[in-house]
Amino acid sequence: MTRETCFLTTKDFTIVEVMRDRCLGQDDPLAPILKRKIEAATVMFREDIPVNVATLSSRVTFSVNGRDPDTRVISYDKVTTPIGMFLPITRPRGLALLGLCEGSEFVLADVDGAEERIVLHEVLYQPEAARRDKEAMERMSALPSGKPSLRVIRGALHDQPRLAPVGACGFDDPGPSAA
Repeated sequence: MTRETCFLTTKDFTIVEVMRDRCLGQDDPLAPILKRKIEAATVMFREDIPVNVATLSSRVTFSVNGRDPDTRVISYDKVTTPIGMFLPITRPRGLALLGLCEGSEFVLADVDGAEERIVLHEVLYQPEAARRDKEAMERMSALPSGKPSLRVIRGALHDQPRLAPVGACGFDDPGPSAA
């Protein structure tokens, strides 16, 4: 069995923990998902989260059981308008996507034991990455000439860290050794 991976910002992790604390017990359908997320979580500062990880308010493309992909914004709670645009983490699919990196999957089981395989295909927008892009642009515009010394091409700032899909998503490298 492969180890599940989940990458959460400190804010997202706190929200997941609060959701777990407010669960209605073992009968709550979110309880096992929350437990899995917390146990598998690698918690990161928002500045360090890779751009291909689904965080709150990220726009993602995903599929369920191999069906046609769908695009939604991961939200905290139900949003009534526009219909079909948001996927709240208060629903199993939304919670399953939170913390996944592109190419990763999460398997849900309903009360009857039927499995549902959710695959994250792409993170189209991530607020943490957008914030880093904005800050980089502001730093560049603060140069002495008042103009950036480089011509910025749309999307060129997305050379931020990305996680590899599925098996390589975890951090297997123990880090520097004392040797």
